[in-house]
Amino acid sequence: MSDRGAGRLSRIAAVAPVLPPYAYPQEQIAAGFADLVLPAGQDPRVLLRLHAASGVRRRHLAMPLEEYAGLDGFGSANDIFIRVGADLAERAVQQALDSAGLAAGDVDLVLATSVTGIAAPSLEAMLVPRLGLRRDVKRLPTFGLGCVAGAAGLARVHDYLRGDPDGVAVLLSVELCSLTLQRDDTSSANLVASGLFGDGAAAAVMVGERRARDLGIDGPDVVATRSLLYPDTESLLGWSIGGGGFRIVLSANISDLVERSLGDDVRDFLEEHELKPVDLARWVVHPGGPKVLDATALALDLDDDALALSRASLADRGNLSSASVLHILADTLDGPSPMPGEHALVIAMGPGFSVELVLVRW
Repeated sequence: MSDRGAGRLSRIAAVAPVLPPYAYPQEQIAAGFADLVLPAGQDPRVLLRLHAASGVRRRHLAMPLEEYAGLDGFGSANDIFIRVGADLAERAVQQALDSAGLAAGDVDLVLATSVTGIAAPSLEAMLVPRLGLRRDVKRLPTFGLGCVAGAAGLARVHDYLRGDPDGVAVLLSVELCSLTLQRDDTSSANLVASGLFGDGAAAAVMVGERRARDLGIDGPDVVATRSLLYPDTESLLGWSIGGGGFRIVLSANISDLVERSLGDDVRDFLEEHELKPVDLARWVVHPGGPKVLDATALALDLDDDALALSRASLADRGNLSSASVLHILADTLDGPSPMPGEHALVIAMGPGFSVELVLVRW
């Protein structure tokens, strides 16, 4: 549902995207992963074609490409998730706080999300001593939202700050998708995923409207949000979790659902705020894949330029799950400044099948 009543706004003060240092062209990753996901002697050309058609030119990985052959199961992969993920989380949150002109001690809430690894204590707890977050900082780690969690996280932090107009909150996303690679799994879902998903993290600092006004913090305001869950779509996207870790569930029918349903839902949401798609200055859309982006453009009757940042992000980084939409939001904020009063819509999609909409205004 949309925000009800005469609620307060929240402000996005800064967004910091970070990537691990190991970057490779798509062709090199495809050749390296072929030896891992295909049985010995199987022709790799099908895999190479799928990777070439993914819309991805380059990806960053959590560790050097040649070291993936040494992973011996879910436990060792998850150990790397914790080690690398904590380092990326620290970088992202520190950079976001620096950009916002705030200190770690100012933070009242950290909402952390990931769907590519597990940790207890969770990653944001590890940041308390690393960054000097307060001992009484509120923490909310989340798991299971998948790719939708970047936008859903913005929405839930907004919900919190509506009740605390002096508050400072951080949304943290850490996704190391390469560590979920399933060996000797020749299913089409695993082959597609091995060419689509990359590794990265991002942090967004948000403040309540009174804190933003008192400190003169610039940035777009979150005006309203909407969460949508489509019935009978559980089999379209998610994980099948077993002894080998996270096995991807990825249906080819996602783009059909997006093209069929997203347009009406977005228009209904915008109409409540006296807007139409043509009125929006920016579109911040999670790059689920080239077919999903094409379906989004068709559903909303968007021109080629509207999703240019999403397509560029997919090409340069791959699909970073929940972190992707935050990377694209950072690209948007770094781009040409919108006019005061202009709107943008953040859209992400994830398991369920679910969609999150976040309307922002400069």
